[in-house]
Amino acid sequence: MEYSFQYTYIRNVNKKENILNSALDLLSKNGLHNTPMSAIAKAAGTGMGTIYNHFPNKEILINEIYVNIKGREKSAFPSYDIDQPIKTQFESYLSSIIFFFIENPVCFEFMEQLQASPIITEDSRAEGLKAIEPVKILLYKGKKQRIIKDIDNEELLMFVGGAVLSYLRWYFSQPDIKQHSLSNLKRMVWDAIKE
Repeated sequence: MEYSFQYTYIRNVNKKENILNSALDLLSKNGLHNTPMSAIAKAAGTGMGTIYNHFPNKEILINEIYVNIKGREKSAFPSYDIDQPIKTQFESYLSSIIFFFIENPVCFEFMEQLQASPIITEDSRAEGLKAIEPVKILLYKGKKQRIIKDIDNEELLMFVGGAVLSYLRWYFSQPDIKQHSLSNLKRMVWDAIKE
């Protein structure tokens, strides 16, 4: 009987992951408001009851995808070697976040739609902020050592995030983007935030 329970649990987890992946794909292609739960159920190969069993409404589903992507972002960040210069650590962060979205364009398309959306709850945003905790610590350390401008972390993160967002939009719209453009971006962003 215990084996049967474990099998059911694993099967349910796989169904949930399948729903999340199907939803991410459809929501990023069709938009948040143009993707009904019925289309997600069809793409996931499951019934409406199964979807609503895992996600009582579309907002909860969208929030779970958001938190999931933020968790994946965090795992994409390199482990910082505290012996490396602040600049090297920062450039490593910048490269890792850009490469994460280049390798996962559907995640970028999904997150792009959420820029001004009230759908993401405060709890989900708080969970998402954990993804950038290592960067906040790095910025604080850089400010303490007078390597990074003494500007509020929120403002620094807004500036850096805007640069990343602009670069990724440009990258996905330009099929022949130059290899050295990422190096140029890192240099420009660093020059803007350094003391």
